[in-house]
Amino acid sequence: MRSRADDTPHWFSLASDGSLAETDRDDPQAWLEWRPEAGWAARDARGDGGDSRFDLYLPLCAARAGHPVVVGHLGQSLDGFVATLSGDSRFVNCGENILHLHRLRAICDAVIVGASTVAADDPQLTTRLVDGPNPLRVVLDPRRRLGPSYRLFNDAAAPTLVLCDAERTAPGERLGRAEIVGVPSREGRFDLTGVLRLLRERGCDAIFVEGGGVTVSAFLEAGLLDRLHVTIAPLVIGEGRAGLRLPPAGRLIDALRPAHRIFRVGNDVLFDCDLRASAADGEASGLDRVL
Repeated sequence: MRSRADDTPHWFSLASDGSLAETDRDDPQAWLEWRPEAGWAARDARGDGGDSRFDLYLPLCAARAGHPVVVGHLGQSLDGFVATLSGDSRFVNCGENILHLHRLRAICDAVIVGASTVAADDPQLTTRLVDGPNPLRVVLDPRRRLGPSYRLFNDAAAPTLVLCDAERTAPGERLGRAEIVGVPSREGRFDLTGVLRLLRERGCDAIFVEGGGVTVSAFLEAGLLDRLHVTIAPLVIGEGRAGLRLPPAGRLIDALRPAHRIFRVGNDVLFDCDLRASAADGEASGLDRVL
C-alpha cells in the first residue's frame, strides 16, 4: 500500500475481495483514514487480528514526497549475532520474520543491502511471498568487489542499482542487467546522505535498509533511520557476526533509548523503534501484538 499524493482527507473500508474501497467518513466500516500532513492511520479496531499489522506498517505507508521514511531491519540471536563466524545466516529468525521482510519490501520504494550481504546470501530482494510490487534494489559496493553472477544482477524481477566509488566507474556501465552508478566515497565508505538524496531524486520516498549489520549500523550511526526493526530469535550462537555496532557510550545515560513497541513474530520478538521520538513518548507496550 503506497502513499497518496494529495492532502485531502479520505476514509476507506475493506471490500469483499480484500482491496480498499473509499467510503464516507461516517461509515462504521471506515477503519482506515488518510490524514493530511500525517499519512495513514487506523481509526478503529477491526477485531480480526489485522490490527497488529496495521499498527506496525502504517507509519511506513505515510512516506511521500517531502515526508520520506527510512526503516532499517536486523534479525539476530539472543546474544546479538546475525550469522555464525562462517557467515551462515539461514535462518537465524523464523519464517514469519521472512514474511515480515517481504512486506517491508512491498511497502517501500527501494531496498538497500551491502555488498557483503549479496556475497553471503545471494538474495533476490523481491516480494514473492506477499502481494505488492518489487522495490528498486540497491546494492552498496563502494570498492566494486562483486561480480555479475548473483541472481539480482541477472533476473528481470526489478530495476537494480549498484552504487560504486565514482572513481571506479564509467558512464553507462552495467553489471549484468544492473545499472552501475558512481557515488563519491571516502576510505571505502559512502556519504549515506548522498545515497538517500540520489534515491529520492529517483522518486523513492520509502526506503528499506535491509542489511547486513554493518550497513544498518552505518545508517543508524549517521542518524538517517526514522525507524528500526530488530527481530530477536530464541537462539544462542555463542560467537558470530555482530548485529548493531555503534561507537560505545561512555555512560548509560548517553546510550540510545528509543521509543519502541513490541510485537510477537512467530517464535521471535520484534522491537519497532521510533528513532524520531524520545523514549518518554512511547514506552514498551508488552507482547500483546501478534503478526
